[in-house]
Amino acid sequence: MPGFDQNRVYSVQVLAGDQPPDSPAEIERLFYDFLSGFRVGGEFVYRDRLRSSLLLHHHTLDVDLRDLVVWNEELAQKVQEMPGDMIPLVESALLRLARQLLNPTGAETGGSSSAVEMVPDMQVTIRSGMNLLQFRDLTANTLTTLVRLPGIVINASQLTSRATELHLQCKACRSVKSVKVSSSIGGEKSALPRRCDAPAPEGQTKDCPLDPYVILHDRCRFVDQQSIKLQEAPDMVPVGELPRHMMMHAERYLTGKVVPGSRIIATGIYSTFAPSGKGKNTSGAPALRRPYLRVLGIELDTSLSTSPGSRAFTPEEEEEFQQLARSEGLYERFSSSVAPSIFGNIDIKKAVTCLLFGGSKKLLPDGARLRGDINVLLLGDPGTAKSQLLKFVEKVSPVAVYTSGKGSSAAGLTASVQRDPVSREFYLEGGAMVLADGGVVCIDEFDKMRDEDRVAIHEAMEQQTISIAKAGITTILNSRTSVLAAANPVFGRYDDMKSPGENIDFQTTILSRFDLIFLVRDEHSEARDRLIAKHVMSLHAGLAGVTEAAGELEIDKMKRYVAYAKSRCAPRLSADAAEMLSSHFVGIRKQVQQVEKDNDERSSIPITVRQLEALIRVSESLAKLTLSPSVQGHHVQEALRLFKTSTMDAVSAGQVDGMGRTELRDEMDKIEKELLRRLPIGYTTSYNSLVREFTGQGYSVHALDRALLVLERRETLQFRSQKKVVARVGV
Repeated sequence: MPGFDQNRVYSVQVLAGDQPPDSPAEIERLFYDFLSGFRVGGEFVYRDRLRSSLLLHHHTLDVDLRDLVVWNEELAQKVQEMPGDMIPLVESALLRLARQLLNPTGAETGGSSSAVEMVPDMQVTIRSGMNLLQFRDLTANTLTTLVRLPGIVINASQLTSRATELHLQCKACRSVKSVKVSSSIGGEKSALPRRCDAPAPEGQTKDCPLDPYVILHDRCRFVDQQSIKLQEAPDMVPVGELPRHMMMHAERYLTGKVVPGSRIIATGIYSTFAPSGKGKNTSGAPALRRPYLRVLGIELDTSLSTSPGSRAFTPEEEEEFQQLARSEGLYERFSSSVAPSIFGNIDIKKAVTCLLFGGSKKLLPDGARLRGDINVLLLGDPGTAKSQLLKFVEKVSPVAVYTSGKGSSAAGLTASVQRDPVSREFYLEGGAMVLADGGVVCIDEFDKMRDEDRVAIHEAMEQQTISIAKAGITTILNSRTSVLAAANPVFGRYDDMKSPGENIDFQTTILSRFDLIFLVRDEHSEARDRLIAKHVMSLHAGLAGVTEAAGELEIDKMKRYVAYAKSRCAPRLSADAAEMLSSHFVGIRKQVQQVEKDNDERSSIPITVRQLEALIRVSESLAKLTLSPSVQGHHVQEALRLFKTSTMDAVSAGQVDGMGRTELRDEMDKIEKELLRRLPIGYTTSYNSLVREFTGQGYSVHALDRALLVLERRETLQFRSQKKVVARVGV
């Protein structure tokens, strides 16, 4: 009989008449017609795709449900509502088509069995244009239906093997049988029969015990399987809620497709399983089951991914972006559209624009990688809208994670090692820097972080990797992210009488990794205060001022343009620009040397070769903004101007006239010598008596305070009793 294959349910009408329309055989025939007959123009899409897959020995086919809707809407509806029943029928029809393609003559004798052996079970992966469901929309009503879920992969397990067909042998009578195992989680438990059903030999009674079967593992058939943990994207989580997770179960050709940190859209059957083992969630109600997603298709989320080639831009969008890039004054327009509700700070907005676009990353012949991402530090007084700026960047960057320094640990920023409750294996869960791969990490309250947590991001900021050696796991994760950090100076606000080193409490190791460092000061000037007050009033009063303050470009357009520029453009330095940069860098180093000489102390903000690379990156990002393939002189000039108004300004901040600073330094040196002579190690004295004694000798209180502070930093002196008592503790 044509189409009658082994191991397949096949029903035959006994009475005359047609097949009932809902019988599995009829539905399978409809799927077979669709796969073999669907064509676009003169091309049979699925038949040709299947033929090329079979030539590569890939026994899988990607079916688009939108094509099925065009072919037979009722059938597509059934697949969406009852995928558990329909997918095996699609795979069965696909197997029949594959065998027919390999054995077109259809000879029943011998040929069919060889074709059967040539084609193992086929796998169908589903692609659909259904509406995306969020994690919080999954309810009991969506169980057993087809759903599409967007999210971030936070953990993908190792591949394991699952038996699809068990080969069993009875312990007592040695009879052998094979049993098929259902593909749902926990299906292997119900597959083992409790009693031996082999017929008894002639003239003997059968006496097989209960549970007689043992599994012959080497004869079973296995497929790969992988469990993936999906978390909802941070921008989908309502305020005050924890992000939700979903277990996903992928098989065969869908395994090994994703790595932690990748944003995907998963299509699958929303099902449940009864958790096994003695975990916390298993005791209690026997009818309580945990949900999971049986994956039928995985798409990398093209609306967010930044890898070139995977972006989906329409020709109209591309045309619009090309026109935008050629338009006059785009740099000014774009930077004024960054956080338009914040007044002024135009240079900081320009720096944020550069950070969004980033430079070009380079891979050297010896395998070394030079980062292209720009890191910016905003250091300044409270009330200068630093956090607002960070929040805006989180909204406008295609991939962004916002975190506050006080609530972030080293493991939360980099990666943590977790233990799987079922398999007891260790696995890695990526933190903020890994999840924001290809985007921006905004860290607020950067100065409130513990030092050991701040050290954890050193490597991520320069090498752009996170290396982990915990619990027997040694690995390297990618974290190609820009860092935008906001911090307050040591004393809460910037003290002009103190040097930058005393105001900035960061080590030079972390400061040198920032390409641009801005000191945001709350200057007191009546004219500026009037403008700010007027601006804030108009924001609070109503829409009249907001329309003026709103940027020229909408957030969505900016987001898409940033993604477009990042994926399509990687500018390189022209010879003139390179010459200009190198000569200016030498000049900047000379200037810093002069400042250090005048102040008679090392600058707390280092100017190293990293800063030269920073200048190159900023120049490249300015060229990328206008989609220019090479960096020209005017790009370098703007990069130098930005660098001088930010980092160089911070280096020379607090520099009094050369003469005044030198006098103060001499006075402090004398006080230091006198203090160390007066106080042997272990002695204490009161602060007030020191003030009386030194002012009596003609020294200023300011110089005494500075000297005491420097000695405390060197751990020579210690303040006690709320700075009333000074104790000498070291050399």
